[in-house]
Amino acid sequence: MLVAPPAVSVRRPAPPTAQQVVLLQSVRSYPCLTLLLTTEPGPTMAPADARRLEGLLASAAQRLRAEGCDPDGAVLATAKRLVAEAVASPTSTGLAVFASSGTALVVPLPVDVRERVVVDPTFATRDLVRALHRTPRHLVLALSSRDARLFEGSGDDLRPARGSSFPMLDTAGRGEHPARDATAFLRSVDKALGTYLQLHPAPLVLAGPTRVLATFAGLSRNLGRLAGQIPANVVHQPLSELAERTRPVLERYLHSRQQEALELLDRRTGSSRAVSGMTSAWLAARTERPEMLAVEQGLFFPARLSGDGDLLLPATDVEHPDVLDDAVDELIELVLDRGGWVALVDDGALAAHDGVALTVRARS
Repeated sequence: MLVAPPAVSVRRPAPPTAQQVVLLQSVRSYPCLTLLLTTEPGPTMAPADARRLEGLLASAAQRLRAEGCDPDGAVLATAKRLVAEAVASPTSTGLAVFASSGTALVVPLPVDVRERVVVDPTFATRDLVRALHRTPRHLVLALSSRDARLFEGSGDDLRPARGSSFPMLDTAGRGEHPARDATAFLRSVDKALGTYLQLHPAPLVLAGPTRVLATFAGLSRNLGRLAGQIPANVVHQPLSELAERTRPVLERYLHSRQQEALELLDRRTGSSRAVSGMTSAWLAARTERPEMLAVEQGLFFPARLSGDGDLLLPATDVEHPDVLDDAVDELIELVLDRGGWVALVDDGALAAHDGVALTVRARS
């Protein structure tokens, strides 16, 4: 009798962090080289993916030589080292390689990407922002009437929340009023949760038996960013299974964030506080106080900047040194830098706005 070997569980690399995105967006140095590739998840890079990555590296070398912007070859040498590192490392759904005179970073991505080489004064970080939206850092509070555990999630990975009061156990014996005692325990859990959220704010998923969740929801003061609930006793469930249960809850939460962005856009359009299209959004982001930028995930916009930086001019000669490979990346960074927030929405959701719209804050 033949017995199939057990399935091998491959831990996917951790997705990008907000700190990495902020760091990369702060770099201003020409050339900033970005390589982007969709990959097959595995313990090391698949041979076909490795060949495609080497092809991107060859294209990058050709561009750098043609533009004469890396005379000593330092950036290309950094990129070669990073590519070799990426080929030998575990892979996720996508990959980004960032190389400049002072930056060297390989970032696995939990989303697929449009395969490309970008040579600009800044790194192409839009797919990292999309990954943060797709797999935001989140918390999962697993409850029972006498046990509470708090986990921090990133992508498909769940780990016990560090520096917290959790796990919490109700070790007191239940007296004549077990329901009252259980409520007192849940109040202490909520207090500990509030302390942790003050230092580590994030969307929250609650998991536990329906009755316990109802009691906790009725008394909690810390559900302002509740992403959803998992009505099941999961306190002692393996973290991989809990993460699997959490994923659809987060996906519904993110979809609601898209709806929130589109509804805000409708309201601001009615009060003349929204602009549509890349050129208008770019100018408004520079001259107004940006509130929210909504961008279709598949939108790309190669462009030139005017001398004063206020105007975007569409371009077709993407590889010319004066052309921004994708001005959408630049616009996202500009809005975030000026205190706005970004919603990456489904393709077609902004058809009436040419794929991109910006709302602005009221003038004070």
